[in-house]
Amino acid sequence: MTSPAGLPPTGGGSSGEQQRLKLLAVTACPTGIAHTYMAAEKLAQAAEQLGVDIKVETQGSIGAENVLTDNDVRTADGVIIAADKDVDLSRFAGKRVVTVGVAEGIHHPERLIEQVRTAPVHGGGGGGTSTSSSTNSGGSGGGKERSVGYKALMNGVSYMIPFVVVGGLLIAISLSLGGHTDPSGGLVIPKDSFWMDVNNIGVIGFQLMVPILSGYIAYAIGDRPALVPGMVGGWIANTGSLYDSEAGAGFIGAIVTGFLAGYLVLWIKKVEVPKFVRPIMPIIVIPIVATTALGLFFIYVIGKPISWVFEHLTDWLGGMTGTSAVLLGAILGLMIAFDMGGPVNKTAFLFGAGLIATGNQEVMGMCAAAIPVMPLGQGLATLIRKRLYTEQERETGLASLFMGLFGISEGAIPFAAARPAQVIPANMLGGAVAGALAGVAGVEDAVPHGGPIVAVLGAVSGVPMFFVAVVIGTVVTALTTVALVDVSERRRKGQPMVDGLAPQPELALAGVGVGAGVGVGAGSDGLGAGGGTATAHAPAQRTESVPASAGSAADASPDATADRSADASTDASAGASDDDEVLSGYLTAQTVKVRLDSGDKEAAIREMAGLLAATGKVTDVEELVAAALRREAQGTTGLGEEIAIPHAKTDAVTAPVVGFARSAEGVEWGSLDGTKAKLVFMISVPEAAAGDEHLRILALLSRKLMDTGFRERLMTAPDEAAVLDVLREIR
Repeated sequence: MTSPAGLPPTGGGSSGEQQRLKLLAVTACPTGIAHTYMAAEKLAQAAEQLGVDIKVETQGSIGAENVLTDNDVRTADGVIIAADKDVDLSRFAGKRVVTVGVAEGIHHPERLIEQVRTAPVHGGGGGGTSTSSSTNSGGSGGGKERSVGYKALMNGVSYMIPFVVVGGLLIAISLSLGGHTDPSGGLVIPKDSFWMDVNNIGVIGFQLMVPILSGYIAYAIGDRPALVPGMVGGWIANTGSLYDSEAGAGFIGAIVTGFLAGYLVLWIKKVEVPKFVRPIMPIIVIPIVATTALGLFFIYVIGKPISWVFEHLTDWLGGMTGTSAVLLGAILGLMIAFDMGGPVNKTAFLFGAGLIATGNQEVMGMCAAAIPVMPLGQGLATLIRKRLYTEQERETGLASLFMGLFGISEGAIPFAAARPAQVIPANMLGGAVAGALAGVAGVEDAVPHGGPIVAVLGAVSGVPMFFVAVVIGTVVTALTTVALVDVSERRRKGQPMVDGLAPQPELALAGVGVGAGVGVGAGSDGLGAGGGTATAHAPAQRTESVPASAGSAADASPDATADRSADASTDASAGASDDDEVLSGYLTAQTVKVRLDSGDKEAAIREMAGLLAATGKVTDVEELVAAALRREAQGTTGLGEEIAIPHAKTDAVTAPVVGFARSAEGVEWGSLDGTKAKLVFMISVPEAAAGDEHLRILALLSRKLMDTGFRERLMTAPDEAAVLDVLREIR
C-alpha cells in the first residue's frame, strides 16, 4: 500500500515492520481552561487506540505546557491544531497541518488523526494556512466569518493593551511629577529634564499602539505576511499629515486597515504563481504588494474624504460659538467621548484649544470636563459591578482610573474595544453631561489639556463646578455601562457558554485613535490609542479573558498558599483528616455525595451549595446559589460527556471549596452534546480571589474527566470513601 506523500506507510516499511505515525498537536481555547485540556486528553486517547504516537502542547491560562521542541517538529509526520484562538503556525512549515476548533478535538479526535494523513502542507505563499481561516473549514454554521472577525479584532486588542497602559501611565507620572501649567503651552515639562525623557518614552508607547492594533488584526487573518501591511497601514491611518488632515483616522482607521490588510493578503495567497516564485511570496512579494496597495488606497481613497469631513466639522463648530452653552458643551462632550483620541475627538479638542488664544477659555473648559469622564467611568464600572469583568479587566480598570485623573482618555479604549455597543454610548452620554454642566456653569480652562490635573495645577476657573461636572459625568458613564452590559447579558441568556465566558456580540468597526500631542506631546486627548480584554469565544465554537487569556471573572482563583492555609485550619476544625482531602484539600469527605436527589439544574445547584456549606466556609448559602445561577444565566457549565462543573465567585464563601455529587438519572444541564449531567463538580471561590490555583483545579478536572475509565469508576464507586479513592487519581 502506498502512503500519502510526506507520511510514513501505514504498514510494511522497508524492514518489513510497521512504522508508527508520529503526530504533534496544539490545543487552546480563549480562556485556556476546560476545553484546552479536554481536547488534549481526547487526542491522546484516540492516538493510543489507533497506534499513533502523539505529543500535545496545551496553551492554557496557566501557560504553555508540554511545549513542542524543534526536534519534535522536525521528526513529526503531521500536526493537528485544535484551537479557538490564534496559534503561530510558522514553526510547522513543511508539515501537513489540520486546523480546526477545539470542539473538534474533543468530539472527533479519531477523524482528525485520519485527516492529517492527507492534509495540505503548511508553507509559504498560497499553500500556507492560518488558524483564523482554516478553523472555519472544520465546522458548520453561518457564524464562521463572524468568528474570524471577532477573533482577529480581539487579537489586535490584546497586543495593544500593554502599549495603552505603559504609555498612559508614563505620561501621567511625568506630568504629575515634572509638569507645570503654561498658558501658551498647556502642561509643560522642562526640556532636557529627566521627566521629559520619561514622557517621551510614554509618547512612543502611544504612537506604537495603533499600528500594533492594526498589525495584529491583520496577522490573525492573514498570518505573518499580513503583519507588515497591517502595521504600516495603521501608522498611515494614524498620521493625518499624509492625507492633509489635522487629525489622523486613529483607532477606527487602524481597525479598517487591519481588516483590509488581512483579507488582502488572503486574496493574494490564492493567486496562482509559478513554482519558483512561491518561496519568496510570504517574505517579499506579499508584504511589498499588500503594503503598497493598502497604503496608497488609504491615502488617496479613504484619507481625503476623512480630511474633508473633519475640516467641515470644524467650520460647523465655529458657527456654534454663539449658541447655547449647554448645547455646545453637550455636543463637544459627545465628540470628545466618541473615539478618545480619534478624528472626532481631535476636531472637538483642537477647536477648544484654538479658541484659548482668542480669549475664549469656556469652550476648552467644556472639553476639559469631558476628557477624563471615559476612563474614570469605565474604571468605576469595574469597581461597582466586579462580576461583569475579568480579573485582567479589573486591573485595567485601576490603570484607567489613574489615567483619567491626568486627562488621558485612552485608558477607556480597551473597554470600548471589547464592548463597543455598550461602552461607547455610555461614554458619549457621560461626556455630554459633563460638557453641558461645564458649559452652563461657565467653567474656563486656560491650557489645552483636561482632567482633574489641570484644576489641581490652577489652570481652571470655577473649580468646584468643574469637579461637579466630572463626577456626575463619571457616574453617568459607569451606571450606563453597567446597565447596558447587564441588558446585553440577559439577551444572551441561554446561549452556549464554556469555560466561564458567554459569547460576545459581533464587534462593530468602532474605536478610538492616536493623534499628535499638544504642548509636550501629552495634551488632553492629544495622544490616542484602544480591546478589549474580554476574551470571548466565537459563537459557533463557544469555549476562552479572557483574556485572554485569563478566564472570566468567575474563573479567577485565590492565592494557593493562603487558601491552603485557610482550608487546612477550617478542615481541622471540622474534623477532616489529610487522607480525606483531594485537590489541595478543597474537596473532602464532607463535600462528596454519592446520590444527588435533585432532578433539575437549579435544585441541583441549591443541593450542592448546601453540601459545600457543611464545611463552614459558606457564610450565605442563598447568595452562593444566586451567584452560581447568575453564572448559569450567562451560559451553561455543562461540558458534555455527562459532566457539569458549575462555579461561582462570591464573598458568600470565605475560602475555595469544591464539591462532588452523582446523579444516576442525570440532570438536564444544557450541555452542547445533549447529554445529561451525571457527574457534577461545584467550585466556589471568594470574590477577591486571584491567582492560578482555581484554574489549575479546572485544568486537572477537565483533563482527568476525559478518561472514560475514570468516569466509570466515579459512577460505580459504592460510597463516599470509594469516591474519594477514585478522585485521588487526579494529579
